[in-house]
Amino acid sequence: MIEIIWKPELHSFNRCQEFADEFRLCETDLILTNEYIYQPYFGSMNLGCRVLYQEKYGIGEPTDTMTEAIMQDMKKTGCKRVIAIGGGTVIDIAKVLAVAGDESIDCLYDMAPALPKRRTLIIVPTTCGTGSEVTNISILNRTRINTKMGLVGPAMYADAAVLLPQLLEGLPFGVFAASSIDALVHAVESILSPKATTYTKLFGYKAVEMIIRGYQTIAREGRDARIPLLNDFLTASNYAGLSFGTAGCAAVHAMSYPLGGKYHVPHGESNYAMFTGVLKNYMEIRQDGEIAVLNTYLAGLLDCPVKDVYDCLEQLLDQILPKKPLHKYGVTKSELKDFTRNVMETQGRLMGNNFVFLDEARVLKIYTELY
Repeated sequence: MIEIIWKPELHSFNRCQEFADEFRLCETDLILTNEYIYQPYFGSMNLGCRVLYQEKYGIGEPTDTMTEAIMQDMKKTGCKRVIAIGGGTVIDIAKVLAVAGDESIDCLYDMAPALPKRRTLIIVPTTCGTGSEVTNISILNRTRINTKMGLVGPAMYADAAVLLPQLLEGLPFGVFAASSIDALVHAVESILSPKATTYTKLFGYKAVEMIIRGYQTIAREGRDARIPLLNDFLTASNYAGLSFGTAGCAAVHAMSYPLGGKYHVPHGESNYAMFTGVLKNYMEIRQDGEIAVLNTYLAGLLDCPVKDVYDCLEQLLDQILPKKPLHKYGVTKSELKDFTRNVMETQGRLMGNNFVFLDEARVLKIYTELY
C-alpha cells in the first residue's frame, strides 16, 4: 500500500528575488503567468526568460482550446524548463506544457497516464487553494464534450514546488475565499477517501485545522486579518495537496465539474456548492468510521455539538464565501438529470474515492437538495 506520494522538491522563500536567484532563471526558461502577477514582482528583474501571459489566450478556468493555443506558442520558444507562476489555471496548463508534443489535448487524454516528460516543471502557486504544486493532475474543461476532466500521469508532477507567500499579498478577497475553501474540500475528501493512510490523514487534518482557525480569525476581526495568515493558508493548501495527491478527491469535486464546466463557476465556489450536501448524504448512509472521527474533530474546532457540525461549518464558511443554491447559477431542474448522468459516465476516477458508494439515484438526490 502506498502511504504517501511526494514527488517534487519543496522550496520556500520570503521574497521573489530569492527564488529567481536560487533557480537561476534565464533565457532558456518559459514562464507561464499572468501580467498582473509578473510585472509587480518580477518585471524589474530583467530575467531574460520567455514569458507567456495566460489571460492573452482566454479568461476563466483552463479549457482544451486555450491550452492548445499556448502549446503552439510554447513550441516556438524551444524552452527547457516551464515555470508556472499563478493560480489553478496557470498551474494546470503548465503541467500539460511539461508533457506536450505535437498532440492535441484529446490525444493526450487518450495517452494518459503514459505521458512523456518533455520539459522540467517548476510550480509557484499564487493562491492558497489548489495544492496543485505537489500533484500530478491537470483539470481542463473539455469543451468538445462539455465537461471538466482530469488529465493524470506521473510525468505531470513538478520537479520543484515553491512556496512564496509574498505573491498572495495582492490576492482579492473573493479569490482568496474560493481558493482556500477548495483547499478545505481537498483535505476533507482525502481524509474520508478509502485510499487515506496515516500519513495523508496527518496532513489532511492539520490542513483542516489551519484553515478553520484562520477563518475564525477573519470572521472575528475582518477581511484584512487574512494578511498575516497568508503563509499559514499557503502551507495548509500545500498540506491538503500532499493529502489528496495520494488519497484522492471524491464526489464533491466530481459533482462540481458539470456546474463549473457549463456555468463557469470558479472551482472553489462550485465545490462549496456541493460540499456539505455530499457530507450530509454520506451520513445518511453510514455514521461510523472515519466520518465519525472527522465530525468529532470538526466539532472541537467549531465548539459545537457533533450533531450540528455541518450546519455550524456552513455558518462559518458563509462568512467567507456565501453559499448559493444551484438555481442561482442558472441551473434548471431539467439539467439535474443531465448533471447526474455526466458524473456517472465521466467521473468514475473520483467517484471511486467516495466514503461510501453513491449510486445514480443518490447523486440526483444530492443535486435536487442543493437546487
